[in-house]
Amino acid sequence: MSNYISSTEETPINIINVEELEGRVEARMEPGAFHSIRGGAGNEKTLQRNITAFDDIGIISRTLQDIESASQKTSIFGIDIDYPIITSPVAAQELLHVNGEKDGMKGTNLAGSIYVASTYTNFTIDEIRQANPDGNLFFQLYMSKRDDFNDWMIDKAVKNGAKAIVLTCDAVLGGNREWDNRLKFQFPVSFGNLAEFYQEDSGVGLGIATIFAMAKQNLALENIKYIKERSGGLPVIIKGVQYPEDALAAIEAGADGIWVSNHGGRQLEGGPAAIELLPEVAKAVNKRVPIIFDSGIRRGQHIFKAIASGADIVAIGRPAVYGLNLGGAQGVQSVYEQLGKELNIIMMLTGCKSIEDIKTKGKLTNLK
Repeated sequence: MSNYISSTEETPINIINVEELEGRVEARMEPGAFHSIRGGAGNEKTLQRNITAFDDIGIISRTLQDIESASQKTSIFGIDIDYPIITSPVAAQELLHVNGEKDGMKGTNLAGSIYVASTYTNFTIDEIRQANPDGNLFFQLYMSKRDDFNDWMIDKAVKNGAKAIVLTCDAVLGGNREWDNRLKFQFPVSFGNLAEFYQEDSGVGLGIATIFAMAKQNLALENIKYIKERSGGLPVIIKGVQYPEDALAAIEAGADGIWVSNHGGRQLEGGPAAIELLPEVAKAVNKRVPIIFDSGIRRGQHIFKAIASGADIVAIGRPAVYGLNLGGAQGVQSVYEQLGKELNIIMMLTGCKSIEDIKTKGKLTNLK
């Protein structure tokens, strides 16, 4: 890791609300590294709207619903999870903690959920799996211009027990990350999978634009078939969907899941919030495949609103890695527990005994 100093904390963390974690993490990290994780594209209006747009959606309380307790257990692709939350792929987690993705997955396992490992992890997928032999793992693929890398990476994911492949399709090049440019941030850590494949210290001294330059720009629907065949038939989830017709085309091409996301506001600046796009995509998908949602989840009420708007589960990126920085694996678990605690209150006050109840009984209203 060169001379970069990362967190070594391994402890549960006290959380009043998840939104406040960002300030706590900023005070502990080098500015370039922090903003490479926190930052968004351009002037970050889309990043901000991802969170504030939830305020335009109201939750309607229900009374006399004969509810004594609520369960947040659900499942996706036959995998049972304790919360309707999974951990999003986030690159370069060694910036946040010395154990990086190894602790990220461990904390997710402690929370009874699914960890989605990025192509651009600092530890190799083998090392992540070795540290977590029994955890539920999805693998997120940034397709490369090099077919041999794609073959090798998918084979590695299968070998290490990935239960689905997530194809990110909204990042064929890097967004306009002004904080990275302003601070001239270059990664002080190596990307494990890249280093193993290229047999060199891949990543150290490079900026995000250089990393993304390796990505395949001309992604197309036929890539879905290739991934399914190469992986031996694993479910393929298409991440970064924002438009109903794109979701339908992906499903027709063989996609097994749709992940509604605008990459946390890190790619296309000037667009709407992801939550504003979710209902139309969900209406088009019409329950044919599961829908995962991310971008802006910071509260239990956000989870409720997303599920009531058509998602099956949500994913968290920045909140999970902020927990990682503050408390290692136990910090990640603490984030899940806080969001779960908030969601439980909302479920009780809306008469929803289960996640399925949120989908069918959860009542929202437009507050604009």
